[in-house]
Amino acid sequence: MSSRNLVLIVCAAQIAAQLGAYVWSALLPELKEAWDIGPAEAGLITGSFYLAYMIAAPILVSLTDRIDPKRIYIIGATAIAAGHFGFAYIADGLWTAVAVRAIAGFGWAGVYMTGLKLLADRVEPELMRRAVAWHAAGIGAAGAISFFYGDIVSQLFGWHTAFAWAGWLSVLACALVVSAAPSVAPPKPSNQTTALLDFRPILKNRAAMAYALTYCIHTYEMSVMRGWGVAFLVYVASKGPDSASTWVSPALTATVLALVGTAMSVYGNGLSIKIGRPAIVRLATILSAIAAVALGFLGPSAYWLAVTLAVIAGAAIWLDSSTLTGGTSESAETGRRGQTLALHTTLGYAGGAAGPMIMGVILASFAGPNGYSDLAWGLGFLHVALLGLISRVIFCRLIADTTAKEP
Repeated sequence: MSSRNLVLIVCAAQIAAQLGAYVWSALLPELKEAWDIGPAEAGLITGSFYLAYMIAAPILVSLTDRIDPKRIYIIGATAIAAGHFGFAYIADGLWTAVAVRAIAGFGWAGVYMTGLKLLADRVEPELMRRAVAWHAAGIGAAGAISFFYGDIVSQLFGWHTAFAWAGWLSVLACALVVSAAPSVAPPKPSNQTTALLDFRPILKNRAAMAYALTYCIHTYEMSVMRGWGVAFLVYVASKGPDSASTWVSPALTATVLALVGTAMSVYGNGLSIKIGRPAIVRLATILSAIAAVALGFLGPSAYWLAVTLAVIAGAAIWLDSSTLTGGTSESAETGRRGQTLALHTTLGYAGGAAGPMIMGVILASFAGPNGYSDLAWGLGFLHVALLGLISRVIFCRLIADTTAKEP
């Protein structure tokens, strides 16, 4: 099989594995009411996925430097399927939902960066530079569609079916990788005495850490948008009649937002090859902060404005997504790419775990008599903007201290 075909098949598998990712977020308003849980509890369910990922990723992704990533991928895809089936047939409230979302998060830790490492071990470097963007685009598009998928399937067949079908798609992802990816022995690390979870050599790589730390806040921003975007738009639509809400539903907006973001991620990666990765990161971090403030304080005034600002915010946040992962991968030392990506993705999903939960606490702390409030949403998105600006300062400081050459 050609390298290009392998890339396409692995990207297709990643799409199948990701299609159920944000069904919970799409159905959050409905299930929050049905289960009688508050914003903080809903944020905990969302964050449990990322928290489980954060705990599992250092081990699973680091192992790809020592054993074939294909084996880890099979474990991960199986766990994702189990998590979705569990939500379909077991979840009935806060703690069962937290448990099965955590299982799915563990599975995603064995699939996401592992799929990228699987390709890196089998694809020539020139094609791999493009494959990073294709890989991110496939995952991003699937994540975007999962909002709309969850909403439509839930309306037609019930939310249990939406999760069950997502489970079978994860089984398909596993089958694709098993059948298409040849078994390959991973390269031996340059330092045979390095322990599996000894990240000290990675922490000394300032170029890699610049991208990885920024990715932490980047994923924080994305998880807030993915986890709370539908709920925010439902809140704005509930404030009064607006014709826009009749033809652009919150779930459809979340899908468009993520699709636009995915396109911007691919565009940003291509542009970074021409003007350098640091330039894209500096641009994205300032634009996303401005967009978050506008969304939080202006969005609640009208549904059409909230939809417009949400899409703009998604475009700004996603602009440097592929660029950050590509920067970390290219900055890795020989034989340590898996371990470097493990730290990168762990930091990223630490932000992903914290974002929805902290946003939920802010929303609950400043909630109005009927639940949410304009002030709560404004302060919630303001804190996201401030963290984005802090990440920009850290990135600029670290990248200025390194002599790494940008493509």
